[in-house]
Amino acid sequence: MYRIPILQMGSALLVTIQVDMEDQTAVQLQDDLATRIETSGATGVLIDISALEIVDSFVGRMLASISGIARVLDATTVVVGMQPAVAITLVELGLSLQGVKTALNVKRGMLLLEQGQHGESLERD
Repeated sequence: MYRIPILQMGSALLVTIQVDMEDQTAVQLQDDLATRIETSGATGVLIDISALEIVDSFVGRMLASISGIARVLDATTVVVGMQPAVAITLVELGLSLQGVKTALNVKRGMLLLEQGQHGESLERD
């Protein structure tokens, strides 16, 4: 089974999903992330999905579930790099990804996490 790497960047964890998610891989990622948030004390999780060209309802629910797990462990989740086709598919599937923040790229996602820690709002440039 393939495991998705989780990198630590300061107080945030970075997950780059570069393969189509199979059910076992997604469940393993949820477990691995929960453990890493707890052991590292991370306050943010950045999930880069720029390599995903298509998603199904399972992947959408998995992203929402990861966000919920992170929130319970006092971490904020930001999904970055969502391609237009993926966004359209998620909307068509009726998945609003409650509690999941989004940003165009990793740089903006990190800004969003940093500003969220300081109670500031991110203004678009």
